[in-house]
Amino acid sequence: MTLNSVQARDIAYVVHQQTNLSDYAESGGPVMVKGDGIYVIDDAGNRYLEAMAAMWCSSLGFSEKRLAEAAYKQMLEMPYYHMFNKSHLPGIDLAEKLIQIAPRSPSHEPLSKVLFQCSGSEANDTAIKLIWYYFNAIGKPMKKKIIGRERGYHGNTVATVSLSGQPHMHADFDPLSTVFRHTANPHYYRYHRDGETEQDFAARMAEELEALILAEGPDTVAAFFAEPVQGGGGAITPPATYFERVQQVLRKYDILFVVDEVICGFGRTGNMWGSQTYDLQPDMLTCAKALSASYQPISALLISQTIFDAMLAQSRKLGSFAHGFTYAGHPVACAVALETLRIYEDDHIVDHVRTVAPGFLRGLEAFREHQLVGDIRGVGLIAGVELMADRQRRVPFDPALKMGQRVADACQQHGLIVRAIGDRIAFTPPLIITEAEIDDMCGRFGRGLDAVAASINGSAG
Repeated sequence: MTLNSVQARDIAYVVHQQTNLSDYAESGGPVMVKGDGIYVIDDAGNRYLEAMAAMWCSSLGFSEKRLAEAAYKQMLEMPYYHMFNKSHLPGIDLAEKLIQIAPRSPSHEPLSKVLFQCSGSEANDTAIKLIWYYFNAIGKPMKKKIIGRERGYHGNTVATVSLSGQPHMHADFDPLSTVFRHTANPHYYRYHRDGETEQDFAARMAEELEALILAEGPDTVAAFFAEPVQGGGGAITPPATYFERVQQVLRKYDILFVVDEVICGFGRTGNMWGSQTYDLQPDMLTCAKALSASYQPISALLISQTIFDAMLAQSRKLGSFAHGFTYAGHPVACAVALETLRIYEDDHIVDHVRTVAPGFLRGLEAFREHQLVGDIRGVGLIAGVELMADRQRRVPFDPALKMGQRVADACQQHGLIVRAIGDRIAFTPPLIITEAEIDDMCGRFGRGLDAVAASINGSAG
């Protein structure tokens, strides 16, 4: 492959994350220079429909001028200030708004306070620290273990990558392992037993979680983390009754429930929160990505009053709440996030998602009988397409074929950016996508699938 000068400079100086560094050093990648609605354009003039909203997060696309104007205005007024013993109006306004729109359940204590960070990883890392802090404060110092799920994803700090059930992210990084445990991945299509309904499968998942808690000792287990839809695992939706049964187990053993809304929050599942879609009752909630439509790096951790009261007591005892990040609650990021939330309201974005979601899911469902496809599941504007060598017997492709990446690469050749997660193709387009653009997306995806199928059929012949 001939590299242009920009790509050569990129390879010479930049280390790319979540990337095969050896492959990238040889061939490079597109250098994006412009955004136009849900499309991005590289330095060679190629135009791509961004069906992943970049990294699950550009909810309002790539050319929302209101957000640029909000950032510029705030930079002129107060370009930066911290939140250590001091505050600023954008941070106060954003925290108040987040609590106002936070998911609520009449049978569960509401979320009442906000801590700001700069990324979803930092929000989940902060949640882990607060879990330990909280149980120390209330006299239960043995509660240290935290349970995640296989194929779950919660970040890339040392703690959050250990909590995440992503083996390829653990390899040779030596993540902490002493307090993190993992329960089964609730991926019904791939792991259900013959004749097992979704409800039966969900019951088995809950039983396995309870067995893990009992084996570890309930007095040592502090919290359980879950995404409403497993994003980094491949856009895996939960089976029917799964979260209902899981929450019963958590309440039985006094285990905190942390809901990771980093991908699902702010309309992705057809409600403002994935917690509302699946009737979740979090003790803590993390959010990022669509909080600012990705126009500024910002995240938030929402906590209950009970947890905050314990923090108050510890701060009084120790003299300080000794935690924080320099750029947490950056005023420019807060101003952009506030404007993002206003756009969601002004443009009725959640209603729009509900309007176009049926067509989005139907468009992908049309590929269910394709020779490369095993299963398709989604909710709102998030979906995963499972590639499978034998759909009926659920026989996967040989991992050496890298079928998922082959399909993603073929889609890119047809002007469509999707994400291959193993042999699952994830879709999370910007929330502003129209019905016509969904048709465009599905057409490009079909051409990508067909190109890979043709190469397989040709080699077999």
